[in-house]
Amino acid sequence: MICRDKQFDWRADGLRYYTYNYFLRRAFGHRVQRVSVDAGFTCPNVDGTVALGGCTFCDNRSFSPSRRLPKGGILKQIDEGIRRLKTRYKCDHFTAYFQPATNTYAPVDELRELYFEAISHPQVVALSIGTRPDCVPDDVLNLLTELASRIPLTVEYGMQTMHDASLHWMNRGHDHDVTVDAMERSVGRGFELCAHIMLGLPGETKSMMLDSGREAVRLGFDAVKIHNLYAVKHTPLADQVARGEVQLMSMRDYIDTVVEFLELLPEHMVVERISGEAPPVYLIGPSWCLDKPAIIKALDEEMVRRDTWQGKYSA
Repeated sequence: MICRDKQFDWRADGLRYYTYNYFLRRAFGHRVQRVSVDAGFTCPNVDGTVALGGCTFCDNRSFSPSRRLPKGGILKQIDEGIRRLKTRYKCDHFTAYFQPATNTYAPVDELRELYFEAISHPQVVALSIGTRPDCVPDDVLNLLTELASRIPLTVEYGMQTMHDASLHWMNRGHDHDVTVDAMERSVGRGFELCAHIMLGLPGETKSMMLDSGREAVRLGFDAVKIHNLYAVKHTPLADQVARGEVQLMSMRDYIDTVVEFLELLPEHMVVERISGEAPPVYLIGPSWCLDKPAIIKALDEEMVRRDTWQGKYSA
């Protein structure tokens, strides 16, 4: 499942960028859906290790389905997640996705038990682990390397941006040099590395956002998740939006930025997501992010209009 080891000619199949669904179907030969797993982790900027209160934009209930449901054991969660997904998709193969909070933020023996329980499920064919770059000490990376020798593994780092001022605004609890260090110790260990990049952060120009994309490429990420900044209830960002201190991106500005972002990415880099969303009950804005099909359609149409594609201007 490592992107650089499995190259597929997505442009020959009429795509403008290397979508995750396309990659999974070619890599596995069939549909693979993600099932969210909540192992009950917290974050170091929630529990006071590096900060308090969590990220400025964050309410994990809005980001992860598993935080909005009663929580059971790992295998029970996977079974329940599969049951729900099967009502929407014709699919028998799944990625267990440790999604909410920081999923390497625990003693390595505890992590081992949780991860290996997840991959013991007969319908789980891959594993994804979302975490922060300041929470991958060498013993954890060694465990992830062992896991990757047994099952396709993706490790997602919440890079968000390369700009320290933005990281400070979001109460991240670390600077960008932490991501650089994590990647230097992670590349070449046999698992896919995916960067979360957030567009529309206060004070960032389009040029600054594109610089974060270039940096993700330089650091050696295999894949990227692109997110728009959106505000959900009961967060500091919600208060800042209400006071008029933060303006959220319009859909037109977002699509324009994503097109130029994709043009800078190499053709082998999988685009796992192009926008973020939250349930309407939590969302404050922007409302356009609720209509994901419309975003995908607008992006495709704009790339056709410009006659452009992912990698057109990559180094």
